[in-house]
Amino acid sequence: MPGHVLNDAPSLPFDDSRRLLGANLFFAATGAVLDVGVELSRNEPLLEAWRTRVGRACDHVGWHAHAIVRRHAAGASLALTAPVDQLYLATEINEWALCASLSDGDAARRHDLEQALTAAALEAAENSPNPAAQLPPVIEECAAFARFERLAARECRPALRALLAAAESRHLSHLLDEDTLSLGCGTGGRSFAAAALPAVDAIAWDELRDVPIALVTGSNGKTTTVRLLAACARAHGWRAGFNCTDGVVVDGDTVAAGDYSGPAGARWVMREPRVQAAILETARGGILRRGIAVSRADTAVVTNVSPDHFGEYGIDDLDALAAVKLAVAAVVDRQGLLVVNADDARLTKHVNDLERRFGRTPPLGWFSLDAECPILSGARAQGRPTCGGRQGRLVLSHAGNDHDLGSLAAMPLTAGGVATYNVANLAGAALAASALGIPASTVAAVFARFGDSPADNPGRLMRFEIGGVHVLVDYAHNAEGLRGFLTVARHLRRGAGRLALLLGQAGNRKNADIEQLVRVAAEFHPDLVVVKENESQLRGRAPGEVPQLIHAELKRLGLPESALPMAGSELEAVHAALAWARPGDVLALPIHSAAARSAVVALLESRQ
Repeated sequence: MPGHVLNDAPSLPFDDSRRLLGANLFFAATGAVLDVGVELSRNEPLLEAWRTRVGRACDHVGWHAHAIVRRHAAGASLALTAPVDQLYLATEINEWALCASLSDGDAARRHDLEQALTAAALEAAENSPNPAAQLPPVIEECAAFARFERLAARECRPALRALLAAAESRHLSHLLDEDTLSLGCGTGGRSFAAAALPAVDAIAWDELRDVPIALVTGSNGKTTTVRLLAACARAHGWRAGFNCTDGVVVDGDTVAAGDYSGPAGARWVMREPRVQAAILETARGGILRRGIAVSRADTAVVTNVSPDHFGEYGIDDLDALAAVKLAVAAVVDRQGLLVVNADDARLTKHVNDLERRFGRTPPLGWFSLDAECPILSGARAQGRPTCGGRQGRLVLSHAGNDHDLGSLAAMPLTAGGVATYNVANLAGAALAASALGIPASTVAAVFARFGDSPADNPGRLMRFEIGGVHVLVDYAHNAEGLRGFLTVARHLRRGAGRLALLLGQAGNRKNADIEQLVRVAAEFHPDLVVVKENESQLRGRAPGEVPQLIHAELKRLGLPESALPMAGSELEAVHAALAWARPGDVLALPIHSAAARSAVVALLESRQ
C-alpha cells in the first residue's frame, strides 16, 4: 500500500510499503517492508509492540514471521518474512501492526489511522491488483484478524507453493512476477501463466534444467565484469545472455536498450530460450525495492562499494551499502562461489556477518590487486580460490593449481597496467568464470584481447586518437569511478599535454556527493572543465541546478571562470572540449546517457 493518501484523510505513519519477492537486505526469503521516520524509530516500546502484533497476526493466518527492525539515519525499516503467496497480506499485517501499536488506547487516533489506511487502499485499488483493496482496513484486533483470514484465503495459491517446493527439491531455479512463473532457465526453462498453473505431476521435470548463472553487483565495475564473463562464456562455446545498465544482450545481439540492471533485465535473460549461460548485473535499487529476482546462482561477484545513492531506502553509509551488495550471497549455491574484493575493507568486514543474516556463508573466492595480500594468502592456505596480481602477472589459484592468465600490462583493458580498477575487474571475472566451469586457458585468451575494440566494452574506457588528441570515454558516475578514470587520463598526458574533462551528475545524488565528485576532479588539476547538464538524468532537479552546484564548487576550489564553460547537454559539452583541444592534450569524457554516448562515439569515429 502506498505511503500517501487521497483527499483530506490523515497521513500515514510510514513512507513506503513494499513486497520483497526474493532474497534481500533483511533476510534470504520473501516478505514485506515499510519505512518509518526518526521519531518512531527511536520509540522502542512502540517497535516491541509492532513485533508482538506481527507475530500474533502471522501466527493467526498460519505462518511464523521473522520480524526485523533496521535503523538508519532517516528512521527505520520494519521487515517481516512471509510466504511467497501471502505478500500482499504481509504488507497489510505490517501496516496494521504499526498503526495498532500507535493508536493503542487512543480511539481518536485509531479512527484517523483507519481513514488514512482506507484512503490508501482505494488508491491502491486503482493502481494494482492488490486483493486487499476491496476489504476496507480496520485496526481493532478481532476485526482485523477476521479480515486477514479472508485476505489469506483470497491470496493463497497452493499450486504455486507446490511447484516451488518441487523445483527446490530438484535444485531448480524459479522466477516469479505478477503474470508468470518460470521453472528452470534459458534453454532449459519453461514459463507458465501465474493465473493458470499446472499441477506438479503435469510438469515434464526431466526436460527442465538450469544454465550456468552468475550475478554481478557492486558500486563500480559491474558492467565491465558482466561483459568479461559473457565474453568468456561465448569463448567457451555457450550462447551467453546478460543484462546491464546498457540493456539486454543475447548471443551478441542487443535485444533491449536502456538500464536493465534490475529484476526486469534478469527475468528477460533467464527466460530467453537461446541462453546457455546467464550473466546478470544486479543493482542495489532492485535489491532494495523488490529483492533479488533469481532464486539461485552458481556464483556472484561483489566488485566494491563506494559512496553513491546515499539517502535512498535507508542506505546512508558504506557499511549499509556493503550489506545491500552482499545480499547476493543468499542465493549462491552451497557448492557455488561468492567472489569478493579483498581490497575493500567494508566488504571484508561484512562477509563475517553473512552467517547471522542468512544462516550460512557460501564458499568464498577472494580477489585483490596483490595476490600475496594476507586475505588471499590465508584463503589459499585453506584451499580456497583466489585471483590477483603477482609480479606483473594475473594469477588464478583454483582447485589447488595456479594458472598464469598473462601479463597485466598486455591486457588491453588495463591500459598498460594503469587502470588498476580494471585489474580488479579482471581478477573478479576470472574467479567467477572458473566457478562456472570455464577453463583458465579460455579465460586467459579472452583477457589477452578484450578491450582491443571499443565494441567489447562500450561506454567504459573507450579510447580514441583524433589529430594527436587522446580522447577517453567512460561512464565514471561517482567519485571513485572518476578517480580511476582520471588516473588513466593523467598517465596519457605524460607531463606534457593539457587535461580537459566533462563534469556532470544525475539529479538524485545528494549535494554532498556531487561536491565530493567535484573535489576528486580538482585533485587532477584539469586545464578545462566543461560543466554539463546530464539532460536525461534530471531526476527531480530543476534544469541547470546540478551544473550550477558543480560550477560553484569548482570556483570555490580555485579554478578560474575562464576554464569552466557550461554546456546544456552532454553532446554540446563534447563539442566544446574538442574545439578547445590541441595535439598532445587528453580529453576525459564521462558520458552517462546511452543516446548521448552513441552520438559521441559516432562523432569520434568519424573524426578518427
